[in-house]
Amino acid sequence: MAAQNHSAVTEFILGGLTNQPDLQLPLFLLFLGIYVVTVVGNLGMITLICLNSQLHTPMYFFLRHLSFVDLCYSSVITPKMLVNFVSENNVISYAGCMSQLCSFLVFVIAECYMLTVMAYDRYVAICRPLLYNIIMSHPVCSLLVAVVYTMGLTGSTIETGLMLKLPYCDQHISHYFCDILPLMKVSCSSTYDVEMTVFLLAGFNIIVTGLTVLVSYTFILSSILRISTKEGRSKAFSTCSSHLAAVGMFYGSTAFMYLKPSTASSLAQENVASVFYTTVIPMLNPLVYSLRNKEVKAAMQKTLRTKLL
Repeated sequence: MAAQNHSAVTEFILGGLTNQPDLQLPLFLLFLGIYVVTVVGNLGMITLICLNSQLHTPMYFFLRHLSFVDLCYSSVITPKMLVNFVSENNVISYAGCMSQLCSFLVFVIAECYMLTVMAYDRYVAICRPLLYNIIMSHPVCSLLVAVVYTMGLTGSTIETGLMLKLPYCDQHISHYFCDILPLMKVSCSSTYDVEMTVFLLAGFNIIVTGLTVLVSYTFILSSILRISTKEGRSKAFSTCSSHLAAVGMFYGSTAFMYLKPSTASSLAQENVASVFYTTVIPMLNPLVYSLRNKEVKAAMQKTLRTKLL
């Protein structure tokens, strides 16, 4: 009986994004460029916020942690994917696969809750400005961030634990990293209970946080419509629309992956969806949340002047 609780597979073979040799090098260069921008953008945001006292506010406190989460969960996936583009041996050990899955789940779940916290912060700032400093005090902000990481760790522990209990008979994973749905497809036992549990957990994380973000931005947009000047409304709409576009891509792609039956889409569709939330969103977030922000631009110019003088 004890032997049945362990996988007979000691390593997996990752299928990658494509099996066409002519596309391997172009895709390697593309995703290398995306990863470099992701690392530079998110590390730059973290450094900039730490070095500039004018950015020591709740909004940038959350943005710093969002950058950390983006950097981490992109780094869990992309380096291995890049190696697989230029290597004929796309093997990952069983322990490495489960470690990748566990780390990825921690940060992707944390991303859901961090975006929710940031939306709530903007709601308080715009809709309850007189109470902002009281509601978003430093202890409250620290508590919210602790909850974000706790939810990530809790969800990851439960879901990874479920995957560790499954026996695996096939080594070939038709995906470019160790994700839950591709792993369930190579299990040699019934995965119905695991699939339903994952569906419920993913549904809770995505729907609850997504609705909270949506409600927050609904109130924000309502407040923006009451702004008297056309220039003020235009500026606020421009900022909110870019935020909502990034959030929409993240929630749309994750919902497509996890809130459906495992057989409801093709491999190509799943790869496209997962590429968005594992590589594209972590690159876009520092651009969307910072480069269109005058405070960040001013802090960047000040830092560069200080370093160059």
